[in-house]
Amino acid sequence: MDIGDCPFRKKRRPWRMDFSSFALVTVALAVCQTTVVRADPVDVLRALQVPSLPEGVKKVPGFCTSRRSSSPDHAYRITKKAQISAPTKQLFSGRFPENFSIMALVKAQAGLQAFLLSIYSEQGIQQLGIELGRSPVFLYEDQNGKPAPEDYPLFRGVNLADGKWHRIAFSVSKKNVTLLLDCKKKMTRPLPRGNNADVDTNGITVFGARLLDEEVFQGDIQQLLIASNPQAAYDFCEHYSPDCDSPLPKTQAQDPNTYYFDEEQDDHEYPYYYEETTGVPSSSASPSPQPGAPSLQDVDTEYVEAGHTATETDYYYEETVPLPEGEVIGHEEIPAQPQV
Repeated sequence: MDIGDCPFRKKRRPWRMDFSSFALVTVALAVCQTTVVRADPVDVLRALQVPSLPEGVKKVPGFCTSRRSSSPDHAYRITKKAQISAPTKQLFSGRFPENFSIMALVKAQAGLQAFLLSIYSEQGIQQLGIELGRSPVFLYEDQNGKPAPEDYPLFRGVNLADGKWHRIAFSVSKKNVTLLLDCKKKMTRPLPRGNNADVDTNGITVFGARLLDEEVFQGDIQQLLIASNPQAAYDFCEHYSPDCDSPLPKTQAQDPNTYYFDEEQDDHEYPYYYEETTGVPSSSASPSPQPGAPSLQDVDTEYVEAGHTATETDYYYEETVPLPEGEVIGHEEIPAQPQV
């Protein structure tokens, strides 16, 4: 059933799979495992051999159809037929970084609710997952099972699957995870994991799905990177995925800036994020642009060229469908909304 047809969001279940099924997949992937010299950031698409265009994948125009001083961007269109996975050792030959960044330039099919990336332990436990869709969850579970599923960070009010290009970056530092969306919005959530948290690299990494899950990613993706430091996420729009008036850099050769945002300051407000209001904000409500800050036109060149005017619904949405009493989403309990 399509998530858009559901009267309420499904309750989240533990991200585990049948061990026997996992063992078969692990054995099959181990046959083709190769030794890989680790790069930083890790180019996940390349490590999973997406550029070789396996079944269900084709090359399409990317984020910028025209880019200064370089050729146009290209991306990969992922369909339901795609089945992409590999031993995690092909991405990380050593230890998975405790503090890290995950960055993606992606255009998910509108209405989608699926995982873009899933990393499983040797025992078949999903330890890391990036969900796209409405109010996406950042799934992380360390070697001791922390945090519990009900405490997974949830980014309420965000829609990462609206049929438009988005620059998405997660910064994981200590016991917080920060989402930086389209170079404009910063949202920080607690990540109550244990000390010296670890992600097992002896399992498998699955792109575009969770094992045994019917919902799969469909859409276009241009970049998917994992860096071994939390700063890289803050530099994504400058060093890894710049605006269309700048050349596309070689992602493996970029060094993060030395500055860092204040982790204690949560949810920096921008004119295109609203909790209770509707309509396009007036120019008087918009903050003065900062030097070097990306313009609204830089967020989605394809839609700007088509005459599209950005509104707050391009990035966020409001929960308007009543939820059953006691329905639990992430770590928050949502009371039933009164009938109007």
